[in-house]
Amino acid sequence: MVKNSFISVISQEKKENSGSVEFQVFSFTNKIRRLTSHLELHRKDYLSQRGLRKILGKRQRLLSYLSNKNKVRYKELISQLDIRESKTR
Repeated sequence: MVKNSFISVISQEKKENSGSVEFQVFSFTNKIRRLTSHLELHRKDYLSQRGLRKILGKRQRLLSYLSNKNKVRYKELISQLDIRESKTR
């Protein structure tokens, strides 16, 4: 229920602020979930596996950027999208 309201808020903002870090992470998360469900059916689709790894890397870089710039927005975003917090090195 919380995710649906967040998704509707994000989709309304799509026209206004599609370049924001939050929106980019949201769209990457949707792509990741879609590819993950695809790969559950097609385990040997190596090209999709590569695409999934690339998208995961992009999302991880954006999340690390956001955590460095604004910790509050980062915590709020990962809680709303139900993403695990990144490991610190």
